[in-house]
Amino acid sequence: MGDPAGVGPELCLRLLGDPEIRAESRLAVYGSEAVLERVSRATGIGFPRGIARGGGADACAGAPGHVVVECGADPSGIEPGRVSAAAGRMAAECVTLAVRAAASGTAAAVVTAPVSKDAFARAGVPYPGHTEMLADLTAARRICMTLASAEIVVSLVTAHVPVREVSSYLTAERVLDVFGLTHEAMLALLGRPPRIAVCGFNPHAGENGLLGREEADIILPAVREAKASGMDVRGPLPSDTAFLPARRAETDAYVAMYHDQGLIPFKMLHFDDGVNITLGLPVVRTSPDHGTAFDIAWGGSASPSSMKAAIRWAIRLSAARAGRM
Repeated sequence: MGDPAGVGPELCLRLLGDPEIRAESRLAVYGSEAVLERVSRATGIGFPRGIARGGGADACAGAPGHVVVECGADPSGIEPGRVSAAAGRMAAECVTLAVRAAASGTAAAVVTAPVSKDAFARAGVPYPGHTEMLADLTAARRICMTLASAEIVVSLVTAHVPVREVSSYLTAERVLDVFGLTHEAMLALLGRPPRIAVCGFNPHAGENGLLGREEADIILPAVREAKASGMDVRGPLPSDTAFLPARRAETDAYVAMYHDQGLIPFKMLHFDDGVNITLGLPVVRTSPDHGTAFDIAWGGSASPSSMKAAIRWAIRLSAARAGRM
């Protein structure tokens, strides 16, 4: 359900009542029935009939249809659009129970509604966001954030890192890990080796070292090693031309060195239906590519399109992982 003070609850209500989603999947919403009822009254979005209720990580196992799984965190004091420790605690508890369900095999995938890093911090949750929390909960040692749509896929070598510190996080080993994770995921989805375009770090991809050494010292050695292992990796490319239409037409996935390098072109193309995927986890996890939108929370105007796309990507990735594609 994400942060209960954000748009997550109303998105969940929309999707619980969506006939297309009902035909394609069975949802278990880990959250708070009390919050969902309050949001239903505030927005006029009906609480669909026939929704089962349960409690605990595995409550979704026996339900024939959609189910709301009570997370047990105290819903009192939660107000729309207000950052609070109570909201942070509830959001963290929802994620923890949902991941346990996926890890135990009673859920096929986890789709996370947006959380607030500020609310996490106020609640004493020791993670800046979902990605780091999921890695810890599943003991995953190499992960990466990937943004996906029907037209473009972008994996990030670094994500929530201050720009002035990005260079210190770049290593050939880390770059190679992201190549491998992206290659594995796209191979499963496409059924053939993907074509991966790699962005440089500096202007003009370093201009042969004149504008920076990261390409020559870090990225290019990783590219060579990836090619030697059989991956179709191309670059490093100047990032100001890497995303032009002609390049996109011959690329299945991109690897960007830092957050905005990859997300600016991605969101220009697919802000409304882009999906965030965490590669490298032992469970499938997707998320809509937007935030908590506190300014419109519980108002009934939040678009469910990105959340709906995240569910469909979760179905697709689950099928690919199970070898059903």
